[in-house]
Amino acid sequence: LSPPLNMDAKWFAPHVAYTIAKFGMSMCALGMSEELKDDGIAVNTLWPRTTIKTAAVQNLLGGDALSSVSRTPEIMGDAAYAILTSPSKGCTGNFFVDDEVMATIGVQDLSKYNVTPGMKQTDLQSDFFV
Repeated sequence: LSPPLNMDAKWFAPHVAYTIAKFGMSMCALGMSEELKDDGIAVNTLWPRTTIKTAAVQNLLGGDALSSVSRTPEIMGDAAYAILTSPSKGCTGNFFVDDEVMATIGVQDLSKYNVTPGMKQTDLQSDFFV
């Protein structure tokens, strides 16, 4: 998982090492997508729009409070599947965000991915870099 590139200083100030690591992965994906496209090999990135209820979110970042305003990991799996089953020649060098991927395959209602049933999408916690 690596985010869309965004050189806004606000992403570097509080956690420069983390930002450099994540953006480094994004830059590698961009470079590899160009290098491998003539061979029909696609290279893309995927990032969540909101926090995802993972062990890191639960145990290190915010516990039950942050987890309750997150989406489940299944949205990332479904978005990744949509990307991986796309024709590689026409789908490379992209910085995808999960909800945008889901919209391209016709999934507009993302509420099934909410950790807390019934929560409005606008009440979910945005992830870093978006």
